[in-house]
Parts: sequence; C-alpha cells; structure tokens
Amino acid sequence: MATTKSDLLRQPIAHIDIKAFDARPIVDAMGGMAFQARNLHRAATILDGMIREPEGGVILCLAGSLVSAGLKQVIVDMIRHNMVDAIVSTGANIVDQDYFESLGFKHYVGSPYADDHALRDLGIDRIYDTYIDEEELRICDMTVAKIAAELEPRPHSSREFIGEMARYLVAQGKKTDGIVLAAHECGVPIFCPAFSDCSAGFGLVHHQWERQGKPQLSIDSARDFLELTRVKLAAKETGLFMIGGGVPKNFAQDTVVAADLLGKQVNMHKYAVQLTVADERDGALSGSTLREACSWGKVDTAYEQMVYGEATTTMPLIVSYAFHAGNWKSRKPRRYAEICG
Repeated sequence: MATTKSDLLRQPIAHIDIKAFDARPIVDAMGGMAFQARNLHRAATILDGMIREPEGGVILCLAGSLVSAGLKQVIVDMIRHNMVDAIVSTGANIVDQDYFESLGFKHYVGSPYADDHALRDLGIDRIYDTYIDEEELRICDMTVAKIAAELEPRPHSSREFIGEMARYLVAQGKKTDGIVLAAHECGVPIFCPAFSDCSAGFGLVHHQWERQGKPQLSIDSARDFLELTRVKLAAKETGLFMIGGGVPKNFAQDTVVAADLLGKQVNMHKYAVQLTVADERDGALSGSTLREACSWGKVDTAYEQMVYGEATTTMPLIVSYAFHAGNWKSRKPRRYAEICG
C-alpha cells in the first residue's frame, strides 16, 4: 500500500517549554566541567548579565532552522518575559516557520533518510528530519502577497512590514501565539535584512509581478539598517545573543560602525554570546570568533562566549537558566519598536 501525505504528516513538532524546567542546577554543575560544558555555563551567566544591565538592550539574532525544530516557544517566552528587546533574523525563521504556524499550520516529525523524490511527488518539503506541507507553505506565500497588495505601494523596512503581518493576524482573529505576534504586542522590533530569501520573497515577487507598470511595495534594506542603528543609539549598553551566524550576526554587530559613521559615539557591544557549529578556519562569517569582531570595533571582549553545539541542545539550557534566575522580573520594557519609525 502506497504511503500517503497524511501518513507522513502525522506527528507535529513539539516546542520545548523552558518554563517547565529549571536548568540552573545542571548548568551550574557544567560550570565545574570542561570544554563546551564550561563554555555553556559561562554563556548562560553572560545572558543573565545582559538582562541585568541597567538600561541595556538585548538583541537576539536567529539563523538556521530554529522554529521548525521546536524552539519557537523559547523565543516567544524571551519576548513575553522581557528578556529580549530587538530581533534580527533570517526570513525563514520569521515567515516560513513562525508566521506559517501562526496561520494555523504545523511542522511535522520526519526522517533524514526519506526518499526525497517521493516527498516531492507528495508535495512535502523536508528540513533534515522535519516535514512541511508545500500546499500550506504556498498559502503563507500568498498571504504575504495579499498583505503587500493592501499596503501603500512604497518602500517599507522589513520591521515595518512584519508589523503589518502581525496586524493581519490580529484582524483575522488568529489565536496561535508566535514570535511575530508576541513581538508586535511587546514592542520588540524584528528585522530580516535578507527578507526576500523566504516565503516573503515569493509573496513580494508575486505582488510586483501583478503590479508591473503600477506603484509597488518594496523592502528597503538600508532603512532596516538605520532603524536597527537607532536601537543601538537608544541603548546605553547592548548585548548580542546569537543563535547561528550568517547575516543576522553581522547585521547586528555592524550597528556600532554605522553609529560611528553618523558621528555618534557608542560603546562596542558589551556582551556577546554565540551558539554555533561553524568553524572559524573555513573563512565563513558564521564561524568567525567574537574576539575577531573586536578588531573591527564591534564587540568587546570582557563578556563574550562562543558555545560550539547545535542550538536545539544548547539554547533551551541557557535560556532556562536566565529565565529561572528571574532578573527579567524587575526589568523595564524597552519597546524599541516605537523609536524605529
């Protein structure tokens, strides 16, 4: 009997809840060990230091397949419990994965050993051991096109457009909590500097194709950079919590240089933690060390830590540690989204 789509899209990915367990005992114990265990402990204390910094700003950078892998609730909890003030992300995490789920769809447990030709015939997309229904993903693409068609046909920052995506969820009465909705409600700006490299890109291509010869909506990446630089200027000290690397990592680091070019004196990012599996020896940005960033005037070296490990295993421990430490409870919301426009 042939395998059907419903046979494969049966078990949804479960999002881990860092509120349900206190990781402090195990993370503190890891601090007495060596190698990545000790690095992870130090990273957790640095994240807690970012949260305790008076009037400081925490910038969360997201790269890699995080939401689809079960880390959505970790990020939502950081937003809703005032542990993050701005987000810089790949478009895939925000649109293809988070917004996709907010529209009512799910990611499913799959296998890295599946027959990909068979998956293609069934209309199933694979992210390593996770499955997505291609038909549902097309609905996400076209939702972006629909939102674009209803907005003023001018350049928008990705932060501005993502805010409109959140308003669409509210207007449609969507109840599934997610990163886009939580950030909108908590005044946390989301920037996707490569916004077209995801479902948003497909939707905007459709929008511009349909409006050939007419005014069109577009995404202004320079405005993104200026708006995120405003966040850096508003915060007396900043911390970067980077999951993966790539464009989000560099985009957030570069705000120090941008501020300097504007004639504004700001400090380097005081805190920096990166969770990565990338190797510095291959020449890629994702693996470049945070100490290297100091030579560019971007990141200070007093409170920096790289943890070499895949994010689904490291991020829940570190965030649970900072959450249960509880210093977010006395922290004033920054609401940086209100200074970006």
